[in-house]
Amino acid sequence: MAGTRLDGRVERGNRTRQLVLRRTVDIASVEGLEALSVGRLATELQLSKSGVFALFGSKQELQLATVREAKRIHVEQVIRPAAQTPAGVARVRQLCELWLDYSRGRVFPGGCFFYEVMAEFDARPGPVHDAVVRAQSDWTAHVERTLTEARDAGDLRPDTDAPQLAFELIALMEAANAVSVLHDETTTVYRRARVAITSRLRMAATDPSLVPEVS
Repeated sequence: MAGTRLDGRVERGNRTRQLVLRRTVDIASVEGLEALSVGRLATELQLSKSGVFALFGSKQELQLATVREAKRIHVEQVIRPAAQTPAGVARVRQLCELWLDYSRGRVFPGGCFFYEVMAEFDARPGPVHDAVVRAQSDWTAHVERTLTEARDAGDLRPDTDAPQLAFELIALMEAANAVSVLHDETTTVYRRARVAITSRLRMAATDPSLVPEVS
């Protein structure tokens, strides 16, 4: 009986934690991580302050948990679905398409979560800065690996510089996100990004027909 009660409390605690984190990633994507507070979350979600505090223990841990949750969502929305496409330039393009969909679809109301918090913590040392750096570095490394796989598969020219091309593709995606959020426009800017990404991949491809042009 005691074990059943304990399991019930743990389950309720996990549900509450997920409820809180779903709200924190939304807030942070628009207002930044510093906008998070136990009092605000308790009021908005109709929870007790002590209950929210008990889940995280400090504002810094709340911020770190929010970064981890945003990364988990990004993996679920972009990285895992793209992995279903066979390795090659088609996977690269699908990865970019999914990222643009993730931004355009406002999975986070502020667009890309990490674009917002990178600007907030880029010059502020500490554990939160380090967590944001790791998340950004992991994403860049993943794009680079995907490009390297495409090169090894023969879809990209042997002299393709994967880190350079990854930098260019990510820059195009982030530019689309930033302009879209600023102007509250979700059509033209993403199409321009798709056209630019397609053009760059066709230039790098051993056979341009592997990368169909944007219709």
